[in-house]
Amino acid sequence: MNDDASFDPEAFWEAILSRDPQQIRATFASLDRESQMAVMQHLFRMATEPGWHPEQRLSARKALEALGFAPNGLDETQ
Repeated sequence: MNDDASFDPEAFWEAILSRDPQQIRATFASLDRESQMAVMQHLFRMATEPGWHPEQRLSARKALEALGFAPNGLDETQ
């Protein structure tokens, strides 16, 4: 994702899952294209696959929305 020795994965995911569209977009923009694709795929899995806590699923959906991916078809009850 980021080769910087000061990269903090916990802070990164906290920002991506913050539900703050501005913070989500700024954090996402700091990634290279390959890392952006990996994060988008992970967010989609979080939002759609069973096994995630409902709050994690909601945060993932909010992140996808902030990044311009409108997951309208995602089932919020799963």
